[in-house]
Amino acid sequence: MNMIGVNRRQFFKITGTAIGASTVTALGFSPAQAVANVRPFKLERTTETRNTCPYCSVACGVIMYSLGDKAKNTKSSIIHIEGDPDHPVNRGTLCPKGAALLDFVHAKTRLQHPEYRAPGSDKWERISWDDAFARIAKLVKDDRDKNFISRNKDGQLVNRWTSTGFLAASATTNETAYITYKVVRSLGMVVFDNQARV
Repeated sequence: MNMIGVNRRQFFKITGTAIGASTVTALGFSPAQAVANVRPFKLERTTETRNTCPYCSVACGVIMYSLGDKAKNTKSSIIHIEGDPDHPVNRGTLCPKGAALLDFVHAKTRLQHPEYRAPGSDKWERISWDDAFARIAKLVKDDRDKNFISRNKDGQLVNRWTSTGFLAASATTNETAYITYKVVRSLGMVVFDNQARV
């Protein structure tokens, strides 16, 4: 290296860098090894999915990150959940329950399939989703056919069904709440509440 024209400050910078590099190398630290051992960002290979927190009626937006090989008929595993900064409700923040959603997702006690307990039985039996939907539809139709009121005592047309109620999901969009309302009211159901009224 040509040292002509180097001022004092530049000399100390060059010398200090050379001594530092040689000392680090002498102690067994190689920059090549350090660069090779850099861990990749943990969310680098994940799939990002936006969703809504299932807890209260505030309906905060969350981003779920799942990791899997993306092969057909395989199941990915959710490894990280955080608030959605683009969501207009929470703008990326989460309450303590929302921040602990990963524990909820991976809880061993979390029910993931429909279950049925027969009258008089002391145990729940797992059934398919098709069986669950068919049973719900049958019970709804039977009760509506039995208890539907088309006219009141004065002969006025009322078309109401008061023996069954409907409680809608709390974490729904306005569009989902509107469609739910239309379906429930079209059945004549009077007892109805949608918690997503905030």
